[in-house]
Amino acid sequence: MSPPKKNIPDFFEENPLDPVRAATGRLAQPAGNGVRTPGKQKAGFYLTKDLLERFNRKFYELKLEGAAIDNKSALVELALKFTLDDIDRGSQSKIRKLI
Repeated sequence: MSPPKKNIPDFFEENPLDPVRAATGRLAQPAGNGVRTPGKQKAGFYLTKDLLERFNRKFYELKLEGAAIDNKSALVELALKFTLDDIDRGSQSKIRKLI
């Protein structure tokens, strides 16, 4: 009796998964609610423990107050946009004065 055949993927099928795009993260990633969010990319950087705890606490305070903030990523995006807009103000920037 011969051994069972292995399932070999069909590399010539019509719509194969692109391994390069999958490996480089160029595919849309599902958000927390299952909706695909194209153009989003995971960021990797370090924050002090105190700042991270303060951020988490503030996020949950806002949620308890009924703020229309979907998730922590949305809050970070708003904070970064606000900060970058302030930096763009040049000499009038509060952030530039702190740097």
